[in-house]
Amino acid sequence: MKRDFRKEAEQLVAQMTVKEAAEQLLYNAPALERLGIPAYNYWNEGLHGTARSGTATVFPQAIGLAAMFDDEFLQRIADVIGTETRAKYNESRKHEDRDIYKGITLWSPNINLFRDQRWGRGQETYGEDPYLTSRMGVAFIRGLQGEGKYLKTAACAKHFAVHSGPESLRHGFDAKASEKDLEETYLPAFKAAVVEADVESVMGAYNRTNGEVCCGSEYLLQKRLRGEWKFDGHVVSDFLAIRDFHENHKVTERPEESCRLALKNGCNLNAGDTYKSLYAAYEEGLVSEEEIREAAVRVFTTRYRLGMFANDCEYDRLNLEDVDTEAHRKLSYEASCRSVVMLKNDGILPLDRSRVKTIGVIGPTATSIEVLNGNYNGVSSEYVTNLDGIRAAAGEGVRVMYSEGCHLFRERVQPLAQPEDRISEALAVAEHSDVVILCLGLDATIEGEEGDTGNAFAAGDKESLYLPASQRRLFEALSGTDTPIVLVINTGSAMDVSREQERCSAVLQCWYSGAFGGKALGDILFGKVSPGGKLPVTVSYEGDLPEFTDYSMKNRTYRYTQSEPLYPFGYGLSYSSFSFDALRCEAADGGYRVEAEITNCGECDADEVAEIYVSNEIGEKLSNGKNAEYASAIDPGNQPRWSLAAFCRVSLKKGEKKTVALTLSDSAFDTVLEDGRRVHLAGIYRIYAGGQQPGKRSEELSGKKCLETELVL
Repeated sequence: MKRDFRKEAEQLVAQMTVKEAAEQLLYNAPALERLGIPAYNYWNEGLHGTARSGTATVFPQAIGLAAMFDDEFLQRIADVIGTETRAKYNESRKHEDRDIYKGITLWSPNINLFRDQRWGRGQETYGEDPYLTSRMGVAFIRGLQGEGKYLKTAACAKHFAVHSGPESLRHGFDAKASEKDLEETYLPAFKAAVVEADVESVMGAYNRTNGEVCCGSEYLLQKRLRGEWKFDGHVVSDFLAIRDFHENHKVTERPEESCRLALKNGCNLNAGDTYKSLYAAYEEGLVSEEEIREAAVRVFTTRYRLGMFANDCEYDRLNLEDVDTEAHRKLSYEASCRSVVMLKNDGILPLDRSRVKTIGVIGPTATSIEVLNGNYNGVSSEYVTNLDGIRAAAGEGVRVMYSEGCHLFRERVQPLAQPEDRISEALAVAEHSDVVILCLGLDATIEGEEGDTGNAFAAGDKESLYLPASQRRLFEALSGTDTPIVLVINTGSAMDVSREQERCSAVLQCWYSGAFGGKALGDILFGKVSPGGKLPVTVSYEGDLPEFTDYSMKNRTYRYTQSEPLYPFGYGLSYSSFSFDALRCEAADGGYRVEAEITNCGECDADEVAEIYVSNEIGEKLSNGKNAEYASAIDPGNQPRWSLAAFCRVSLKKGEKKTVALTLSDSAFDTVLEDGRRVHLAGIYRIYAGGQQPGKRSEELSGKKCLETELVL
C-alpha cells in the first residue's frame, strides 16, 4: 500500500496552533520541540553540483550541461548531486548544523528560457529552446529526486514564470507576454517539470507577468499550476519577492496585505521575512486558519516525502564517503568534455606534436578558477585550470609559455597598473610560439545575478555581446603577429566574436567548464577527445537583438529570428565527419517514430548529436479548407520557422554506422493560436534530421544540409 505522506502531514499540522503553523511557512522554519520537529532551512542550491556548503563535485555550469544535448547523461549528473547533497545533510545533522545550504530541498533547476543573450543568469538555464529545456529539466529533476521510497532530495523548478531579465529591473518589472508566447515558449518546461517529472517544488519569480505578481498570481499559481497541471507539491517565493509586492510592485500597501495576496493564491513558503507578518494578517481577518494550515500541510508533505520523520529512509546511510568520490570527479570531467562546442577549425586542431614545439597560453582566463566554477557553485577539492590542462596534455617535449596578457576587464585594474601593461609580454610569448591558445571570456563576477555581482555591468547582465575592451585590445595586438591563434571562450552565454573569429584558426566555446574544465580543454586540443557539444543558444551579432525589456518572441531565438546569426542554435563541429541517411517518419504509439542512419565517415571515434526539427508551413495550411475555422486566430508572420522536436547523442567508432530511432510527440505538430489554444492544422509537415538545425547559416558553416522528409496530417 502506497504511503499517504499528505495524511501524515495533515495529522502533524492539526496538532499545531495557528501561530505555530504560520511560523513554519518561513524558509528558515524554527524548531517545534513539543511536536518533535527540528529546525529546518529550506534554502539549498544544486544547479551544477551541491552549492555553497563546502566541498562537492563541481560540474560545468547549466548552460554547458545543456550543450551536451544528452538528457540521460544529465540525469546521471543530477543523481550524483542528489547523493552528495543528501550525504552532506546527514553529516550536518550529526553535528546539529541545520543552517542555510545544509538541507535537502534544492532550489534547482532554473528552467527559464534564455530568450536574450544579455541576461546574466542565462548561464543557469538550459538555453533558448523550450523542448531542449523541457527534456533537460525533466532529466535533472528525476536525477535529484531519485526513484526510491522517499525523495533523495526535493527539486524546485524556477522561476515561475516569464523571467529572464533585466536583472536591474526584476523587483518591480512587469513582463508582458501573449497567450501564444506563454503556451508556445515560456511555460512548456514548467508543465513538463510538473506533469512528467513530478517536481516537488516550484519557485515563483520576482517580476510581474501581465500585471500579476508571480508569487501571488491567480493565473500562474491557481489556473495553470494547480488547476490545469494538478501540481500537488509546494510553492516557494524567490528571496524577498513577497516584500517586493508592497515595496516595489506597489500592488499592496503593507506586509500583511502582501501575505494575503501570496497565501491566497498558493505561495506556501516564504523565502524572505514577509510571512513573519502572516499571523498578524490572520488576526486582522486577511487570511484564514484553513489557508495557513493548507500551506503548512504542503510543506510538511514535502518533508515527509523526504523521509525526515522516518527511521527507514534508504538515503540515511549516505555520508561523507559518498562526496567528491573518484567516480564523481570522473563524471565531471566527462561532462566538461561533452560540453565543449567547436565553432571553427581550419585544420589546426587537434594540435600536432610533431609540428608544435612551443605553445603560448595567453589570456586572463587561462589560470582562473572562477571560469571553472560559474555561479551557484560548490568548492572542488581539485581544480584543473586551462593552463594546467594544456600543460598536462602537451607532455614532455612541448614547451608551454604563459602570459596573462591583460586584466579580465579594465575596472578591476589596480590603481597603479595600466590596462595594457602585459600586452608586450604577451606579444613576446606569441612571437616565440608555434601556436597561441588565447583564453578570453567573463566570469560570474561580471555576468550573473543581481546582488551576487560587484561589477561595472548592468547588475549582472551584459551591456553588450562583445568581450571586454581590455581583451579586445589584447586580441588586436596578438592578431598582428604571424602566430596562429586558437580562441578559447569561457563564458556563460553567447558572445559576438565576429571580428575575432575571422582572424582565428579555431574557436572553442567552453562555458564555465567545471572543476576539470582545463583537463577537458587540454585533451580536446591534442585530440584525445573530439569535441561534440552543440550550441543551446544562438550566437547573435551585436545590435541584432530586440529591446531587452520586450518579452515578445518576435525576432528572438532561432525559431523566430529574421536575421542570420553568427553561429546558430544546435551547431557544433567535430574532429570527425558524419553522414545522415535513410530518414523515415511514421505514426507509432500515439506519436511518431523517426529513424535515421548515422555513419562516422571520419578518421576518429567521436560523438554526434542527432537533431530532429519540425517545420509547420502555416501559409500553405491556411489555404486548406479543413483549417478555415482557425484562420482568423493565426498570424502567419508570428510562427516558428522550425522547432527542435527530438534529439539524442550518439557515440560512433571510426567507420561505424548506427540507426537511431526517436519519438516525436503529437504536440510537436501543434500550432498555437494567438489565444493560446493548441490545434492540429491539416496539411504537409516537414521533418529535418542532421547534426544541426536546417537553414542557410548552418549549411554555410558545416557544409552540410539536413535530411528532409514530409508527413501529411
